Amino acid sequence: MNWLRGRFQPGAGLPDPDLIIGAGHRTHVSMLAARRARGGRVVVLMKPSLPMRCFDLCVVPGHDRPGRRENVLVTQGVLSRQYVACAKDPSLGLVLIGGPSRHFDWTDRQVVEQIASLVGHDPERQWTVATSGRTPAGFIETLREELASLLLRDAVPPFVREGGGPRPGRGTSIVGWHESDDGWLTAQLAITPVVWVTEDSVSMLYEALSAGAAVGLITLSRHGSNRITLGVDALIAAGQVTTCRAWRAGKPLPAPAAKLNEALRCAREILKRWPGDR
Repeated sequence: MNWLRGRFQPGAGLPDPDLIIGAGHRTHVSMLAARRARGGRVVVLMKPSLPMRCFDLCVVPGHDRPGRRENVLVTQGVLSRQYVACAKDPSLGLVLIGGPSRHFDWTDRQVVEQIASLVGHDPERQWTVATSGRTPAGFIETLREELASLLLRDAVPPFVREGGGPRPGRGTSIVGWHESDDGWLTAQLAITPVVWVTEDSVSMLYEALSAGAAVGLITLSRHGSNRITLGVDALIAAGQVTTCRAWRAGKPLPAPAAKLNEALRCAREILKRWPGDR
């Protein structure tokens, strides 16, 4: 209705915008209404559900196959606020856990066995396993049992209690998603040189790469081929990540990729397209 009337009441009292930036399908009509009422250029950070010609710029991950258009800027993966900010601590390792999705079959045991192999292979590293909101409720207990069994078999340093973060010395910490704030993962990625990510978690994969880490892939059973799996396969083919199976067969984790900062690249492209809006 706001678009038809040429009004945008939420912006009342604010200065006319140069840029209107949004993500999420529910933002599309509001952004277009704001532009019609107040001017500015609309930048959508996704492949939109409305025709792309409606927007001044569409910033779209390559795995969404947006096609070639003048108003489309293709990114390598999703945008991330992560960047290489400081020196890495060579004693640290991080494992990022996703959860069930429509693109993959998830079993706790499959993921836990791969994590156990990482810890068993490199027991001197101080590992932190971080779950997400999608991680099944019983996953942590299954992981704790497996790590305890590994300790008995191979004298691997014990895990730390759930939560509390890493401790001095070696061991494996388990941090539940509800126990960390928004800045925790950013801080951990900034200092950790080795990161393993379950392959369902595309955003975390690109955050780890943007942080300048050597990245490994904890693999899952797939529901066929889709845009998510194609994006992951492109990273594997480019040598930017190594699967757990390949690593077990002797392939090392890749050296940290060339600095990946797609957010900065996109910001520079926007300023290049519309320099008068600064």
